[in-house]
Parts: sequence; C-alpha cells; structure tokens
Amino acid sequence: MTDLPRVQLHGLLGDALAANHSGRLSHFIVDEASPAIEIFDPARAASNDKGDWYGEHAGKWLYAAAKSAGRTRDPQLIGHLHRVAGYLVGVQEADGYLGTYAPSHRFMRKQPPKPGTWDGAPSVRTWDIWTHSYLILGLLEVNKHFPTPAYLRAASKIGNLCWRTLTEGGIDICELGNHHGMSATVLMDAAAELYFATDTPRYLELAQLVLRQADANPDLALLERALAGVDASEIATGKAYQLAWNLVGLAKLHKATGDESYRVAVDNLWRSIRTQHLTLGGGPWGGVAHRSREVFNPAGVFSPHGYVETCSLLAWIQLNRELLAISGEARYAEEIERTAYNDLLGAMAPDGEDWCYYSFANGRRVHTTYWRCCKSSGAMAIEELPAIAYTQSADGDISVNLLGPGDAEFDHPRAGGLRLRQVTRYPFDGGIVLQVAPERSARFALSIRIPQWAEGATILVNGRAHSGSAMPGGYAVIEREWLTGDEIHLDLPMPPVAHGQVQQNTQESFAPDGSPVRQQVMHYEYIAVTRGPLVYASGLVDGYRTGETLRLSDAPVEQWLQVAQQDNGEGPAIHLHSDGRTPLLLEPYYRTGGRVDGAWRLTWMSLAPAGFHEAVE
Repeated sequence: MTDLPRVQLHGLLGDALAANHSGRLSHFIVDEASPAIEIFDPARAASNDKGDWYGEHAGKWLYAAAKSAGRTRDPQLIGHLHRVAGYLVGVQEADGYLGTYAPSHRFMRKQPPKPGTWDGAPSVRTWDIWTHSYLILGLLEVNKHFPTPAYLRAASKIGNLCWRTLTEGGIDICELGNHHGMSATVLMDAAAELYFATDTPRYLELAQLVLRQADANPDLALLERALAGVDASEIATGKAYQLAWNLVGLAKLHKATGDESYRVAVDNLWRSIRTQHLTLGGGPWGGVAHRSREVFNPAGVFSPHGYVETCSLLAWIQLNRELLAISGEARYAEEIERTAYNDLLGAMAPDGEDWCYYSFANGRRVHTTYWRCCKSSGAMAIEELPAIAYTQSADGDISVNLLGPGDAEFDHPRAGGLRLRQVTRYPFDGGIVLQVAPERSARFALSIRIPQWAEGATILVNGRAHSGSAMPGGYAVIEREWLTGDEIHLDLPMPPVAHGQVQQNTQESFAPDGSPVRQQVMHYEYIAVTRGPLVYASGLVDGYRTGETLRLSDAPVEQWLQVAQQDNGEGPAIHLHSDGRTPLLLEPYYRTGGRVDGAWRLTWMSLAPAGFHEAVE
C-alpha cells in the first residue's frame, strides 16, 4: 500500500470517533499522575505482586490516542501523548524492562504452570509480557504519527529484552501467560511490528521463536492444530480475544516471510470463527456452560444469551484488517463493517467514556468499571476504522471498503490530489453517491464493495448503467478516465431479512442390540431480523418481559416484516407481525433501549414449536 489516505468519517462511525476522541482518549490518561500511568512509578512497581493486567491500558491508550491525534491534530491530545510517552521512556530500566511488577513477578523469571489450573496459568500469575506487547505497539504507533527516536528506541529495548529472555534466559514463552500460554504468545504481533518498523532481523526471529514455542506446547500447538483444521474452540482453552490476537501476529508473520503455511493456518481458523462463533452482529461469542465467559463454545452450539467480550471485537477487527491488506478480498471488509455497525457500536455509550465489558444478543446492557480491559479495547477498535475505510494500491487503484458518509483525500501517482466523498444515509438507506474529484484527469480503477446481502444492487456512472459486475460479496470495479464532477450512484436494496437459529442437544446411547441411538432432548427455534448491515432488536417485550414466543403466519415475509414509514434520522424501525399479538417494534441493535446502562436488548425471539417458517434463512 502507498501512504494512507486522509479520512474523515461522518454519520454513525464519525460520531463514534468524535465521542471516542472527546471522551475516553481525552480524559482517561493525561499525564504521569493518571491512575493508569501512576502504576509505572518505579517505587510502586517494585512492590506490586498482585498479578493484575492494569498496565495494558498505557499501551492501548498510546495506540488509540496516537491514531486519533494523528487524524485530528488536536494540540492538547498531542501534548498528552508526548508527556505520557516521555514519562514511560524515562522510567524504563536499563535492561529494557517497562512494566508494573516487582522483580519476583517479572517475565524474565521462570513462572512454571500451576498444577491443576484449567487455563494453564503460571504459578506466579502476571500479565507482564502482555503489557509489554501493548507497550511496544503503543510506542510504535506514537512514533509513526509523531516520529521521535526515543520512542522507537524504547520499543526496541523491550524487544531486545524479550529476545534475551527467551534465548539466553532459557524461558519458554508459554510459561509467561495463562490460557496455556496464549496470553504471552501475543508477543508475535508486537515483534512483527518491531521488524516492520526497524527492518531488524532479530525481531522477525523473535516472532518466529514465539511461534515455535507455541507450537511445541502440546496444550496449545497453535500452528499444528490450525493447519489440521481443528475448530477454534479446540486451540488451548479457546479464549476468543487471545486466539484472535495470536492470529493477527501469525498473519503478520505471513506478510513478513511469505510462508504460505501461516496464511493457511490463519484462513482455517478465520473460517472456523466466521461460521461457528460469531453473533449475528459480528461479535466473537462464547461463555455458555464454561468456566470462562470469554472462551468459544464447541462448534454447533448456539445460545441467544452468549457473551461477547468487547476485547474480542478489537482482535477480530484487527485480524480482518490484516487479511484485507494481504488479500484485498471483500469478505474481510464485510466482517469489519458488520462488527462495527452492530456489536462494536452496541457496546459503546454515546459519551465515548462508557463501554460494556460483555454484550449479549439477548440480555441487559451493563457499562463496566474503571479498570476493565474492554474500555481501552473498544477505544482502540473504533480508531482502526478510518484507515480501513479506503485503501490505495501502489499503482493508484482505489478501494472503498467501508460504506457510509465521509471524505477521503489521496496523494495519487497520476491524478495528483484526489478526493472521494460518500454522500449517503447508509447504513439506514442503501442509496450512495460517490463523488470523485481528481486534481487532474487520470485513469485508474475505483473498486466499491458490494455487501453480501445486497441482491439486485445497481450502479450508475454519471447517470449511465455500469456494464461491469455488481455481484454481492465482491467489489464492483470501475476503470476509466476520471474527471472532477464524476459521480457513481449505488443503490443497495435493503429489505428486512429473517434469520433462524436452533438451540439443541442430542443424547447418544445404544440399543440392547448394540446399535447406536440418537435422541434429541432439547430443541428450541429462534428468529432474528436484519436490514442491510444492521441487526435489529426489541427492548423488553411489552415493557417488562425478557422474551416472547412467536407464531409466524404463512404469508410472504414482506407481509409480516414491515419497515416503518417514520424515520427519526437514525433509520426506520421494523414491525414484526405474528399471530395472536400486537406487532413487535424492532430497532437497530446498537441503539435499542437508548444506549443507556441497564437497557435490555432482545435479538432472538423464540418460535412456537411448529418449526421454522419457510422464509427464515
């Protein structure tokens, strides 16, 4: 890719970015006295043996705030960034250590697993290597937007310390994190980024060493199991956040080395997560009948009450970001957009300060507490979106990856300055006008993603029908000599769509003659509704009930799913008609209940035992 375009998102995503900037990123951390930075004070760290993860917030804030400050050029936020990064560089120890733990708990010391722990947690449980991984990423991101040699040196010193620890120190990376090492093997990502930033072979070797140690651990065996095609729930504990972050590192290793086995492994687990472990709103989910609320369930298990950890949304978006950059395939942008407009916005409060730790397809919205990891992860995830929305290839071809109102400016190799503007009410409406304004006329390809759900999409270029393909799930490629004033009109039909799911359990036994017998002992059917990219949900049914059983008519789906005529500016509601009751009012999931703490959202409605309606997908 060439230099990133200068992107300004408007609409839903633009509002989220503005709230993130004026909310958490501007207030959570401002200087060395902020609680999330105070814990790095050397005297305080020297006595910390509590095993908490709180040090991660520093690196996460550096990463997200650098992106926000680089985009907005906010002088106050830029000042906070330099003050905090400068303080952290100043307290870094001579050997490169920049953590929050007492010497006995630092990652340079062997921490063998504690016997009998289900998640392979070390006997002295810390998040030290995890925190340092985020610090590397944060310092590198600040240096990317505001180049400062001291920040790059500090990140490199951490990388050097990790290299010495895993080689001369004789420590296995899997000894340093829970979930059978997955909370430490995330170092792959940070090491790969150090390699990209410095072109130093040692850091690529560090990332590969981490992968070898991860694969040699029989409880993890990351690459081996991924290549064998096992389900994501069968990798270590199946922890969604850690596994997806490990896959981000593995994708970057493929980018750095060209090793095809890395790409195959990532693709296998991406498909597993995509087909078995995502909510309708694009969130990795699990936690039903597990010791941890944050691990994937076995393949084929469904529950409308599963947990979506906001941290896993971040890792899933970043994984799709990497795969989009590697392949250019529309399906990865599709997943990012689906997650962003539904489960990510659905976890974020409008003030940009509050976030849900867990979200539920069916459940109560709960804004989490001060130190929880998800508040910083959500802030990071929002800041990923502008750089994904539009991309430019080295020869000047442009891809529109995310749909929604906004502007993008490019330094184009032939057109000089190039500006694109999306004029649209998307995701509430499928009409999009893309205005093209090159500084000088130039020929290049402009590719616009056509969502998978957009059957019958049409494209006009300056009022004339586009002769090329507009197949859902791909890109419509328009190559021509572009002039200022050229317009592309895209119409994406958005009828409501019904989706079905089954919660079931089958008991297996044997008959007296020894033949196998399978008996279904539980079978519940559910329906949910989408329109365009948005998932729809109800609040408490009739104002007080947390569920409803519906009996659908045999009429065509358009007769019992009807888009409301009124639109308050944030998209119309949908009326779901069923036999024997007043219609249910469904609104986009992200705003159901008013985005306030304690609000209920009900996405999946139980169906009467007669079975699925034939129109349910």
